Amino acid sequence: MRASNAWILSCLCMIFIAGGALAEDPQLGSVRVVFQTNYGDIEFGFFPTVAPQTVEHIFKLVRLGCFNTNHFFRVDKGFVAQVADVVGGRSAPMNEEQRKEAEKTVVGEFSQVKHVKGILSMGRFEDPNSASSSFSILLGDAPHLDGQYAIFGRLTKGDETLKKLEQVPTRREGIFVMPTERITILSSYYYDTELERCEKERSILKRRLSASAVEIERQRMKCFP
Repeated sequence: MRASNAWILSCLCMIFIAGGALAEDPQLGSVRVVFQTNYGDIEFGFFPTVAPQTVEHIFKLVRLGCFNTNHFFRVDKGFVAQVADVVGGRSAPMNEEQRKEAEKTVVGEFSQVKHVKGILSMGRFEDPNSASSSFSILLGDAPHLDGQYAIFGRLTKGDETLKKLEQVPTRREGIFVMPTERITILSSYYYDTELERCEKERSILKRRLSASAVEIERQRMKCFP
């Protein structure tokens, strides 16, 4: 009985450890979003299993073009680069569909994922369910934010761009460190890595089939002139 209990306890521990590791290092989905700024491009992916409602909301805002002409209102070196709320942050007016989605808030999907460099984390007010469209890209580890803000993705490309943002002159307004010049998101787009991979594999297969057909015809002509 003791041996049986020990084995069960061991299995439970393994499951707990594996679950914790999964929670802290989640898999990115296949979609990638690119923000084209006046300092260079920033690309990121989503954690759909960690914050599904947040991911759905932010991705819809991207698809609607809501982040175009928006800006980074906060750049605190070694801490965060924060995107402004699209309501009020854009230089271009929004249409009715954009505004309807932009004014929505999402439930606080807090998780065990850690706030480390490169993580994307939603901004919010005191209400834990007040996140809307403002989010931060972590420029360094920030463990004091863990469990308090919804993590929904991770940077995949753009380290050099973020380094440039950290060199922009800033001024302090209360708790915020803000750039003295506008860091604009000129435009944005998205793509699916799985579809691109399929297209590449399809292209390779077509070339192989074409080469095989040529070889078969060559052999036919040789053996059956």
